[in-house]
Amino acid sequence: MLAFGKLISTTAPIYDDVSFIVPAHNEAKFVGPTIEAIKKAAESVGIRYEIVVVNDASTDNTGEIARELGCRVVDVEIRNIGGVRNAGAKVATKSCLIFVDADTIVPAKTLQQTIDTLANGAAGGGARVVIDEAQPLFWVKRLMYLGVVVVWQLVGRWAAGCYMFCRKDVFDSFGGFDEDFFAAEELFFSRNVKQQGRFQIVRHPVETSARKLHRYSTWELVRFLFLPLTNFGGLLRSKRGLEILYEDQR
Repeated sequence: MLAFGKLISTTAPIYDDVSFIVPAHNEAKFVGPTIEAIKKAAESVGIRYEIVVVNDASTDNTGEIARELGCRVVDVEIRNIGGVRNAGAKVATKSCLIFVDADTIVPAKTLQQTIDTLANGAAGGGARVVIDEAQPLFWVKRLMYLGVVVVWQLVGRWAAGCYMFCRKDVFDSFGGFDEDFFAAEELFFSRNVKQQGRFQIVRHPVETSARKLHRYSTWELVRFLFLPLTNFGGLLRSKRGLEILYEDQR
């Protein structure tokens, strides 16, 4: 195709078929809006897609909501976030995987940038993250959140756990998420993808819930952030110290 005097190739691969994998444990409040946002974004971008909701030991109607919205639902009882994501990837049928937390909204622009990034040769990546500000955060918690963003994404260049993507062949090549660990799966994911090819954080953000920042005290959040650093591998191999991630509704 000729445009503005330059030859434009029409044979470049386009990664337009995506499996969205949504891990969910007792997410009846959030999973509906998350699914609707994914569907709206995918249809706006014009991709072929499926949504796989991995319903992990829920005692509410998370699974029923997802089924009513046309998702493929995989019922498991794992309570290990890496294992739950792996269960979704195992049944995924598309060539690209996007892992989206059940309380995270994906805008069409973020999805478009993700597809463009993969089409341009990236192995995978993540997105910037903003938090839902419907309920204002105490300034100390806001500073903590901003500090985590700076260290995690700007310095470490790691994907945030609420939104990660890669080609399925890349994911299969490193064997998926390491189920020996109960947290920091996004860090290991990012490292593994970087070993396979280019890793990129897209500029347009996703929006995730600030519920844990509101639900837990400043001290509990500080303890969660810094306690694992004293024994990174050991603590992450159990749920000890990770109650914020695995505790049911308080």
